[in-house]
Amino acid sequence: MDHTEHATHEVVSVNRLAARATTHCLIGCGIGEVLGVVIGTALGWSTAATIALAIGLAFVFGYSLTIWPLVASGLALRAALGLALVADTASITVMEIVDNAILLLIPGAMDASLSSWLFWGSLAVALAVAWVVTFPVNRWLIGRGRGHAVVHGSH
Repeated sequence: MDHTEHATHEVVSVNRLAARATTHCLIGCGIGEVLGVVIGTALGWSTAATIALAIGLAFVFGYSLTIWPLVASGLALRAALGLALVADTASITVMEIVDNAILLLIPGAMDASLSSWLFWGSLAVALAVAWVVTFPVNRWLIGRGRGHAVVHGSH
């Protein structure tokens, strides 16, 4: 393999790892976000309270999806928590900022009922846009040995 082929393989590997890290973040954030928005909407909470719950749950589920397999592989909980904080904080933060900003920008999204296409469509669009914006963040972190590269280095 010559230098050009090796460099191309590294870029593809970083892109693939960044895509997996971003999808991993989307799953955790998505579970927390959807659960928080559904609970807040069902209880008739204000937009601010609903978003606060959704963000809190997104961080809980996002970190949990990293911690759980690390602990299952034998890593101590404290060490797994430290790795999750290092690996996921930037990614979850960016994803939550973008996701919630999109939800706030879509007219009526935060006031839509749970049975509304607007409610579910807005969530889907917001999470999709958040993935696109978060991917380069994860790629940059992984390219510098940070983010999910830290977690993969612990295996």
